[in-house]
This record gives sequence, structure tokens and C-alpha cells, in this order.
Amino acid sequence: MTIEEKVEKLVSRTAEVISPAELVEKFKKAEKEGRPLRVKLGADPTAPDLHLGHAVVLRKLRQFQDFGAKVYFVIGDFTAMIGDPTGRNKTRKPLSRDQIRENAKTYLEQVYKILIPEMTEVVYNSQWLEPLGAADVITKLASKYTVARILERDDFDKRMKAGIPIYIHEILYPLFQGYDSVALEADVEMGGTDQIFNLLVGRDLQREYGQDPQVVFTMPIIEGLDGVKKMSKSLGNYVAFNDVPKDMFGKIMSIPDALMKKYYELLTDFSDAEIEEILRGHPRDAKMKLAYTITAFFHGEDAAAEAQEHFIKVFSKKEIPDEMPEIKFSDVAPDAEEIRLVDFLVKAGLLGSKGEAKRIIKGGGIKLDGNTITDIAYVLYHKDEPQVLRIGKKRFYKIV
Repeated sequence: MTIEEKVEKLVSRTAEVISPAELVEKFKKAEKEGRPLRVKLGADPTAPDLHLGHAVVLRKLRQFQDFGAKVYFVIGDFTAMIGDPTGRNKTRKPLSRDQIRENAKTYLEQVYKILIPEMTEVVYNSQWLEPLGAADVITKLASKYTVARILERDDFDKRMKAGIPIYIHEILYPLFQGYDSVALEADVEMGGTDQIFNLLVGRDLQREYGQDPQVVFTMPIIEGLDGVKKMSKSLGNYVAFNDVPKDMFGKIMSIPDALMKKYYELLTDFSDAEIEEILRGHPRDAKMKLAYTITAFFHGEDAAAEAQEHFIKVFSKKEIPDEMPEIKFSDVAPDAEEIRLVDFLVKAGLLGSKGEAKRIIKGGGIKLDGNTITDIAYVLYHKDEPQVLRIGKKRFYKIV
């Protein structure tokens, strides 16, 4: 396969690449120097679980590895203590070193479900950021970028207009992330579309340091199970790498039909023609194939088959009551698209208090569409299709 053909494949199913022509030259230069292409992904370990939203970027990194590239997985143990302001309407709460260390440990256990270990180098950005003294921060970072350019970013602009404070450490964050690229002499940096500003800062800083600017790859951000907001643990609309097979399968079966094409394109290896053919069939069959494919990737064929059999047994064979009380979402949460499950259970009169609701959720006594909910912060979303809520072993309700 020629370099141009590799680049064509790598560029497919991305959001934006700056730029494909530069990537061709990067491959040629690396080949001439007898080294692998250096591809960077930074991750601040702010939570212990990786989910399918992370898988979109990791799968593209794996494709780079399949073409001989070396991936630098940058654990942002230094930057996590600042908190990435991207997409935030308020300052992030900084994490302690102990929290960061524990979260980083689980990250490494999970990324190798997708990346090739021997072609991945894990580095911590505290290695080069922590030694920077006050003088270095001024001369090596702050003097390289203007305040005007930093404040161009959309989230800062919105916060300024809303009168929400922006702190100096948040302004420095993209410079620290960009310096990671300088330290590693990255050829390529990967991220979601929400990271485009930070990635471009990396290009600019590399120019300042006399390096060839990195190629920027941004991947689409996938919506979560609600089909509206981006997949996020804090919103409870996520599918985690570590979900047990039947929960992973059941969650994917609950996504809106409109999301299937995007999930197929970003989370499977089916060709465009194969996806088109699958989606021409019955939506339930297409979704079943999607759930099986993703579950098999993370847990193996046997576990996926067992999860599929469980789902068919519980839902397709109607091993839930044919008749059950209906609860209108709009009656419980008027004019709202979402409500915390704890609040829903109490406001709908299904449980007596929030304390009781939290105890039952923590004990695994609540199921939604066959998936056990154990997160007391879980958010229930309004959906067009009915949702089956189960409390304990015998209480079934249909949310419409």
C-alpha cells in the first residue's frame, strides 16, 4: 500500500484533518529517517472509566498503528491538576495527585483493549511540565502566545459574555497541552472536535520551537444513549469499556435508530457498502448486529452471543409483563427533556423518598430496559420510544 493510499484510509471517517497533504510528507520524512511516525493522544485521567466516546479516537490511533506508527499516550497527570476548560461554562474542580494516579491506572488497563501495547509508549506530562519554573513558564510558554488568540476560543468567549470568571490557570492550559507536542516532537495529534483549539495551539508552539507543525486529526463526537448529548459519564448516557456484556449489549440496543449509522461508521470496521446494506434491513436486526459486534470486540464472541441470547429472552420473548402501568414522562418532568432518576422515582410516586431511591439504586434494584442502574447520579431522558422501568423483581412500569 502506498503512503497516499494509507493517508486516504486514515482520513476517512474523521471530522477534520489539517492537513492530508502534510500527513503524506510526514510519512515520507519518517520513512527517510528510518523511524515510525509519532502520533500523540493526550488524556487527563479525570474519571476512572473509558467509554465508547473514547473508543472513537482510540480506534483511529489503532489504524495508525496498523500502518506502522508509534502512539504516544500522554497521561495528563500535570494538566489534570489544572482541568481542561474545553466545553465548560465554569472552572473545573482540580483533582488530587492520588485521584489522578488511581484513574490513570485504570486508563492503562482499558486502552490496551484497542491499542497494541508494543507499539504504544505511555508517558506522563509531569515529566517535562513539572520541572518548568516560573521563569520557564513565562519565556517558554506565556511569551509565545497572545491573550487575544487564547480568548478567541468559543468557550472562553461565551463565559466572558455571560460574566463568568476565567482564571489565569485555565488560559495557560492549552499552552501546557501544546508544549506536550513540543516535548514529544509529535508528527500527529489526535482529539475530538471539541479539542481543535488546543491541537492548533500545539502546531503554533512547534513552529515557535523550529519544529514541523503536527498534523491535527479531529474525530466526531458521538452522542450518548439519549441520542442528544455527547456521551459522558457525568450524564449517565454512556457505554463503558468495562460494562458487563449483557449491560453493554442492552445499552446499545437502547440507542435511537437515528444513531445507528454513526455508531457503525465510528465503532466498527464494516465498509460503507456493508453498512448501507445492513441499514436497509429491519432496524431491530441492524441494531442487534451493532450490539453484537461492539460487545464481541470488548468481551469476545462467546460473551456477545450469551448477551444477545439474554436480550432476546428478556425482551423479544416477552419475559416481562404484557401489561404494565404507564407513566408519562411529561407528567413527572413537565417541559423538561431530562431528570435525575432519583427524582423521577420519587416524583412519580414509585418510591417514598430520595434516600430510599438511592439505597435501591446502589443495591442494584433498578433496571431500565434490562440494564441495571447503580449510579445515583443517573439521568433519565425523554425518548420517543417507551422505556421499561423495573423496581425489584416484580414491579414493572412503562415510561411513555
